[in-house]
Amino acid sequence: MRTLRHLAGFLIGLVVTAAVLGGGGWAVQQAGANGAAAPGGQNLWIALGSMAAVGLVVGLVLAGRVSPMATFVPSLVLLAWTVVYALDAGRALSFVPTGPSLHRIVLDAGSGSRTMLTTGVFALLGVALFIPVLMPSRWSRRDDDLDEEYETAPEGSYY
Repeated sequence: MRTLRHLAGFLIGLVVTAAVLGGGGWAVQQAGANGAAAPGGQNLWIALGSMAAVGLVVGLVLAGRVSPMATFVPSLVLLAWTVVYALDAGRALSFVPTGPSLHRIVLDAGSGSRTMLTTGVFALLGVALFIPVLMPSRWSRRDDDLDEEYETAPEGSYY
């Protein structure tokens, strides 16, 4: 049963990784990190809503009682990409999708991810997502905690 919990956590971690890289990158690009969006425009509101949705997903995984694999997977991706950027910026930036054959949404997500990588946002999110992995209580099931508190009542007792 514990294996299924961690497998589900791994799958949730993949979704969180896609949300941060794809959704967060797209939202940063649409919000005009480079000053491209008009203040108060419709694109800005859509981008801010997308950022709020990504923040909600990350917050639920951080605060929720799920397997720590759900935070370990995205933290590993974000921190590894940040380390590669620190060691060899050209190689790290080569992972960003570019090319005329890609869909515009993918290009926007890649450009926004580049902005978040180079400004240190990925390092910040990676460390924040790694903290729950260090907590031993996240690795045990809630049922394991309840089993320790169970006491048997003597025969003939009302409780």
